[in-house]
Amino acid sequence: MDAVTDLSPLLSAVARGDRHALRAIYERQSVRLFGVANAILRDRDAAADALQDAFLKIARRAGQFDPARGPAEAWLAAIVRHAALDLARARGREIPTDDPGLGDVPVEADALDRIAAEAEGLRLRECLSSLEERNRRGIVLAFVHGLSHAQIAAQLELPLGTVKAWIRRGLLRLRECLA
Repeated sequence: MDAVTDLSPLLSAVARGDRHALRAIYERQSVRLFGVANAILRDRDAAADALQDAFLKIARRAGQFDPARGPAEAWLAAIVRHAALDLARARGREIPTDDPGLGDVPVEADALDRIAAEAEGLRLRECLSSLEERNRRGIVLAFVHGLSHAQIAAQLELPLGTVKAWIRRGLLRLRECLA
């Protein structure tokens, strides 16, 4: 990844207690991560709560990030996803849907942030489209729709190990494409 999009150095700085690095991550990723939380919760206020909780966890756990295991963006999305799922379980408000457009409307951002997000989104979409259908579908179900591996396996009527392998291979290919 290039220096503009690689969040690994920022996460290392957060692990050392650098609040400016945490703010930089928030400024670069909050729109996308809010979309992840909102896709799961279907409630903007709850999604904002989940995002706040996730960033507290990110601040505490930044030292656990290992770039060898995958891109920082995926690590951040997983934390947000888990925070949103925890909130949904606590509230009993998780409402599954097949509408892929839910969560696509981000919180307000200034023009420069919107341009950067669009460029990153375009690049991500291009890389996702280069994946095999099964890998792409597994990644979208996990990271956009917030489904667990077990839920994906049940929905696709496949063994859990197969689904995990597809997602893992897809994430590795996605990482190579984004690099």
